[in-house]
Amino acid sequence: MQQFFDFPITPSFSFDSFVPCEGNSAALRFAQRIADPADPEKLLYLHGPSGSGKTHLLKSIAVGGIPYLSLREHPDPERMVALFSGASGLVVDDLQEMPDDAALRGALWQLFNDFHTSGRTIAMAGLYPPRELTNLDDHLTSRLLWGLVARLDTSDDHSRSMIIKKVSDDRQIRVPDDVVDYILATTSREVGALIESFNRLYRYSMAEKRRITLPLAREVRELVQSGRSI
Repeated sequence: MQQFFDFPITPSFSFDSFVPCEGNSAALRFAQRIADPADPEKLLYLHGPSGSGKTHLLKSIAVGGIPYLSLREHPDPERMVALFSGASGLVVDDLQEMPDDAALRGALWQLFNDFHTSGRTIAMAGLYPPRELTNLDDHLTSRLLWGLVARLDTSDDHSRSMIIKKVSDDRQIRVPDDVVDYILATTSREVGALIESFNRLYRYSMAEKRRITLPLAREVRELVQSGRSI
C-alpha cells in the first residue's frame, strides 16, 4: 500500500546506490578499480549519452574528498587549477563542453600531466569517445586512451526498467509493473526524460493523494499532452 509522505530526496552518489545493468557493468567495475587505492590502475575515461550514469560514477569516485568539476560550469583556468591544487585525484566531467579556449585547454592538459606523472587518480567523462572531443589538447586525447575506457548505454528496456525501480525505491514507494511498462512505452529512451516522466507521476500522485496505478499514469500523460504543467 502506498503511503503519502513526501520524503525529500537527496541523490546519493555512491557505488552502492548505482543501478548496475548490462550496459554499464564494465564502467562500474572500472570505476571501482579507480577508487581502490590498492589498485595500480589510476586513469579512467567514461563516455555515453546523457543520463547514462557517468556523473554518478565520477561522484562516487570523488566521495573521499577528491574535488569534482563539470565543464558545464565554464570554469576559468585559474579557478580550475586552484580547485585541484594539492588534491589526491582529478575528476572532471562533461569534457564535450570544453570551449575553444587555448588557456583552459592548456590548463587541463597540464593538470592531467601533473596528476598522471605523480601517479594520482584521474577520472574523466564526456558524451563522446576521446577522439571525438574536438576541443581537447591533442596530447590529452591520446593519453585518455592509455587508461581504462568504458561506454555506458542504458537505452535497453531492461536497464530503463531498473532505473525506474531505483528511483521509486528512493521515493520509498512501490510501482506496479504495468505502470513501469507504460512509462517505458510512452517515454523517450533518454534517461533524463524517463526519470522526469516518473517524477511527474509521483508529484501528481502526492498532490491528489492517490496511489500510483496504470489509470493514474494514463491520466497524467493526458494532462501533460493537453499542456498542463505537473
